[in-house]
Amino acid sequence: FSPNAHDPALFVHLSARGRTLLLLYVDDMIITGDDSEYIAFVKARLNEQFLMSDLGPLCYFLGIVVSSTSDGFSISQEKYIQDILARAALSDERTPMELNVNLRASDGELLSDPTRYRHLVGSLVYLAVTRPDISYPVHILSQFVSAPTSVHYSHLHVLRYLRGTISHRLFFPRSSSLQLQAYSDATWASDPSDRCSLSAYCAFLGGSLISWKTKKQTAVSRSSAEAELRAMALLTAEVTWLRWLLEDFGVSVTTPTTLLFDSTGAIDIARDPMKHELTKHIGVDASYVRAAMQDHVIALQYVPSELQLADFFTKARTRAHHRFHLSKLSVVDPP
Repeated sequence: FSPNAHDPALFVHLSARGRTLLLLYVDDMIITGDDSEYIAFVKARLNEQFLMSDLGPLCYFLGIVVSSTSDGFSISQEKYIQDILARAALSDERTPMELNVNLRASDGELLSDPTRYRHLVGSLVYLAVTRPDISYPVHILSQFVSAPTSVHYSHLHVLRYLRGTISHRLFFPRSSSLQLQAYSDATWASDPSDRCSLSAYCAFLGGSLISWKTKKQTAVSRSSAEAELRAMALLTAEVTWLRWLLEDFGVSVTTPTTLLFDSTGAIDIARDPMKHELTKHIGVDASYVRAAMQDHVIALQYVPSELQLADFFTKARTRAHHRFHLSKLSVVDPP
């Protein structure tokens, strides 16, 4: 095996019979690939050196349940949610966060014991690995773990939402293509305390959601186009890494990856080097995106705001919009 240059937890073995992948986390591992003989050999050698248990086909890993059907695979953390809710008896909620809520660090009285808040939010951060529908509220709530207040604690609506959607899981259809596509969006000056903007993206492999993120920008943007360009650079870095990883998996990536944005201003800045004089303060991000375009790593494309899937990760949604985005992201109930 050779350590992977793009993921320190991944090890790859190549032979004339195929490719074998080993994903390691402390003392838990997944071994997969198209060389069944070598996989059996690796398991036998590991069993000689270590006290190991072969759990068979993948169905459980680090608290994540993997289910397989004739239509595809799904991942979920239903038991993990039950453990979280056991510490918080709450009623059901249809959306994970109220609309138009702007929380500040100074809201409310400091909690006398912040341990409970920190523990719950920390658990939610790990749960968001399989639940993209809670990415935005978890991002907001996690900003206050250093000094949570009574107001912050009262806005843990996401716990009630999880109780009502405990069986939701992320689905990966077998019929999905291996074409990479991604969406990016930004909410300009959305933080009421420092007016920093929010970046968000989601990436799909065919019809399967494989990566998503909600992240506060580190600098204040002077226009919505600047905020969108910073989000564009963030996604460009993620897509570049995903393309490398797919190549390591043996998936050929020869065409530029389409990135979809609803900001024509940001697209114009990224495409036109003549606009550099107007955007010197964000020149690094613009140049980085432009270089990726010139290297045929990405291709920018406009998408109307109502079809911008990354918008789901930047703000709370109405019940109808929330259900619409769940269907697009393949967050489903079990059949």
